[in-house]
Amino acid sequence: MNEAPENIIEYVTATVGGQLFGLPISRVQDVFVPDRLTRVPLAPPEIAGLLNLRGRIVTAIDMRRRLDLDAPAGDASRMAVGVESKGESYGLLIDVIGEVMKLPVSGCEDNPINLDPGLARVSAGVHRLDGKLLVVLDVDRVLDVAPAAEAA
Repeated sequence: MNEAPENIIEYVTATVGGQLFGLPISRVQDVFVPDRLTRVPLAPPEIAGLLNLRGRIVTAIDMRRRLDLDAPAGDASRMAVGVESKGESYGLLIDVIGEVMKLPVSGCEDNPINLDPGLARVSAGVHRLDGKLLVVLDVDRVLDVAPAAEAA
């Protein structure tokens, strides 16, 4: 790639339910294995619980539930991507963490019309890669679970 650095964006890639996602690296705080989740009574179903990560209380968001995907078969180990929004820490529970990809800003397209509605509501666009579609996650939309909670 001979793009200028300002025309490149770096994504931390993750897989959830077989779909490849990209999170802008500027939004990712850390990657960790979640340990001892504490359930939160009356929380929306996508809130997996709370955990203590190096002295910080982190809200764990189950990305499979957030994206309306089925739960994994068996008790597969999961990873979490740590993000922050409005001073709060969150862990996005994913299936597999991938690599950091540098992609041209110009390669990001609008969501295809046939993109699954569960993906479209949290997507900031897509990158077409060799045989795969990388869905760029809009972290703020992913974390926007409050309206559902307030309606309950």
